[in-house]
Amino acid sequence: MTTDSTAVMHCDNLARHYRQGVERIDVLKGLSLQVQSGERIAIIGTSGSGKTTLLNLLGGLDDPDEGFVNVMGAALKPMSESKRARWRNQYLGFVYQFHHLLGEFSALENVAMPLLVAKIPVAEATALAQEMLDRVGLGARCDHKPSELSGGERQRVAIARALVRKPACVLMDEPTGNLDPVTAETVLALLMSLNRELAISFVVVTHDAQVAARMDRVLSLTEGCLTDVTESHSMGQGL
Repeated sequence: MTTDSTAVMHCDNLARHYRQGVERIDVLKGLSLQVQSGERIAIIGTSGSGKTTLLNLLGGLDDPDEGFVNVMGAALKPMSESKRARWRNQYLGFVYQFHHLLGEFSALENVAMPLLVAKIPVAEATALAQEMLDRVGLGARCDHKPSELSGGERQRVAIARALVRKPACVLMDEPTGNLDPVTAETVLALLMSLNRELAISFVVVTHDAQVAARMDRVLSLTEGCLTDVTESHSMGQGL
């Protein structure tokens, strides 16, 4: 696979398998992918097809059995755990179906956390976190803890946390999956606006056809391989 110099992330010949007793289960089979700067990609597929496994490999949370993942010009697999953690913190953001906010901290403190981990001074980290909360419409709720926020507000805080370092790419696993349709549309519109404004790439695992329809590319993960179904998916949505 020829790598485009504008790619913020790419993987080549990615394979992952598990053992179930004596049986080997191949989840990913020689998969390749490039993510361009500012590009939005949806990954769809049935439950158990390996979507979350792929996302974990792209984020350096797990290692492939074969192949490699390259983020911003560096292969993740050879890195030490500490260097990989620093690389993730600088270049990648994560948004999950469940917000994974720290309940004992305020919205502002949760959003500032990646900056503080990167040893950015507290005053600067606080100002940047406040700015990002303002961007997601929660500036006035910065002192509230997660338990004092609605589901949609908690997910917006999680998005602000993922974007606060302005990473090259944000990996999302069902970001609207736990939200009612109206709140989901609000969160999706926010993501699209931030993508345009900040030119941050998105890779989104989703079962939601409306989310997939808003992406630049739609890739189907079937039997361990990715297939571009953008055109057929758009036609199916009547777009």
